[in-house]
Amino acid sequence: MRTLRQTIHLPNLDYPLEKTAPLDKILFLDIETTGFTARSSCLYLIGTAYYKDGKWCIKQWFANHYEEEAQVLSSFFRFAANFTHLVHFNGNNFDLPYLLQKCQQHSLPYHFDHHTGIDLYRRLSPYKSCLHLPNCKLKTMEQFLGIEREDTYSGGELISVYHEYVKNPTDFALQALTVHNSDDLKGMLRVLPILAYYDLFNAPLHPKKVQANYYRDIDGTQHQELIMKLALPSPLPKPFSCSARSCYFRGEGGEGSLRVPLYEEEMKYFYSNYKNYYYLPEEDMAMHKSVASYVDKDHRIQATAANCYTRKLSSYLPQWDVLFEPFFKRNYHEKDMFFELTEERKMDRDLFSQYAAHILGMMVDSR
Repeated sequence: MRTLRQTIHLPNLDYPLEKTAPLDKILFLDIETTGFTARSSCLYLIGTAYYKDGKWCIKQWFANHYEEEAQVLSSFFRFAANFTHLVHFNGNNFDLPYLLQKCQQHSLPYHFDHHTGIDLYRRLSPYKSCLHLPNCKLKTMEQFLGIEREDTYSGGELISVYHEYVKNPTDFALQALTVHNSDDLKGMLRVLPILAYYDLFNAPLHPKKVQANYYRDIDGTQHQELIMKLALPSPLPKPFSCSARSCYFRGEGGEGSLRVPLYEEEMKYFYSNYKNYYYLPEEDMAMHKSVASYVDKDHRIQATAANCYTRKLSSYLPQWDVLFEPFFKRNYHEKDMFFELTEERKMDRDLFSQYAAHILGMMVDSR
C-alpha cells in the first residue's frame, strides 16, 4: 500500500465553511473503484482532503495490489476518527455504502455513526433547474463556476488503467490514477461556493428594507408590489434570478431583491364550522347562530362551506401554504390563498424573513 500526501495551493474558498464545523474537523472524501458493486469490484484508492496548520492537504491510500483493500480501509478509518464531519459528492448513494460493504467483507468493525455527513450532490440537486444545469455532476458544477481541472480521464476510463497497473506498475499509470482522485477532491473544495445557492433556499434570510411600490404594466394598468431587499446567508458566486407566479427574485453577491404582488381588494375569510352559522343573503356574510338566531328567518339560511364567510377590504399578500393565519381567499373553490398585511405585520422583520423563504421555496417547487 502507498500513502501519498500533498499540500493544496488554493485561493480563498469564498464560502464560509467554518459555519458548518471547525475547519480542522472537516474531512473531504472520494474513493476510486473498479466497479459500482462492492461484492464484484475492487477498492483501490481512498482520497481525503483536510485542513491543517492553515493549509488544505490531500492524503491518499492506494492499493498496489487487490489484496491490499483491507489495509487501505483500516488506514483510512483510523485517520477519519480524528474528524467529525465528512464532505462527499453523492457519497450517500455510493462512497459510504461501498466502504461499509467492503468493511463487512473483510470483517472490519468500522462505521460512520460518529460522523455528520454533508453530501454536496444531495444538497445541490434540488436546485439544478433553477441554476439551469444539465445535470449535477461535479465536473458540470466546476464548469458552472469556471473551474478547470488537470486530469483528462473519467473514473470509468481508469478502471483498465488500474488493472494494467497491478500487472505492470508504472509511474505514469500511478499519476493518472491519483491525479484524477486529487482533482475530484480539489473540485469539491473549489465548488463549495455553489453551496451559497443551497443556503439561499434553506438558511434564514434577513430583510434590510421592505417597501410597497406602484407600477404600470404594458397595458398601462396600475399594480402594487412589495419589494424586499435581503441580506443573503452566503455570497452568491454568480448572479442568480428566478420567478414564478408573478414573484421575482434576483441575487448578486451578498444581496438579493424579492418582488411580490400586493393586492388591495376585498377578500373572504371562510369559517370552518359552517354548520354553526347562518348565511345572510342581503348582507352577503355568515353570522354565528348564537347571534343570527335573532335575525328574521326570511333573511337567513343555513350556511354551507362555500358561503360561510366574512368579507374584508384590506391589503393582502399571496401564500402557497398556510404560513400565516387567518388566511383569506377570493372564492371558496379557488386554490389561491392570501394573508392580510396589517400595520403590525409591516413592522415584523421575522415575518418577512419567513415569507421570503416561503416564496423562494415555492419557486423551487414550481420548477
